[in-house]
Amino acid sequence: MLEKTKVLVLIGVIAILGNWVGYGVSPVQALPGMLLIVLFTVIGLGLNKLIPKMPAVVWISLIALIATTPIFPGNEWIVAKTAEINFMALATPILAYAGLSLGKDLESFKKLGWRIVVISLVVYTGTFLFATLFAEIVFKLQGRF
Repeated sequence: MLEKTKVLVLIGVIAILGNWVGYGVSPVQALPGMLLIVLFTVIGLGLNKLIPKMPAVVWISLIALIATTPIFPGNEWIVAKTAEINFMALATPILAYAGLSLGKDLESFKKLGWRIVVISLVVYTGTFLFATLFAEIVFKLQGRF
């Protein structure tokens, strides 16, 4: 768990620098939002260790979702601070890390074959569609849309 936290902090630092260079958000301004994102991720990974029946991404998303809903105290502050982090600044180091990891296990990836591409597309499409549907419902309930 400590090793994963170190990697998350490193990704956070790279994302903050990318956010500064690419989008003009100062590191001091982006730091609270990045700390929150790392905190949600660490909590989600911890829950995944305790209850491993669901993927870690489900736990991480659930923690972030609950923390940003109107029923959670301080949700407006959390949303404001995490909004300082541009998605592409966050995605770039994560994708680079994933690419390096994939390069290390290229033989394993080849064994999976074409089916992994189909499964990945279905998973990503489903995740996007359900996240969009959920956001639409929440916005309608809040009267923002």
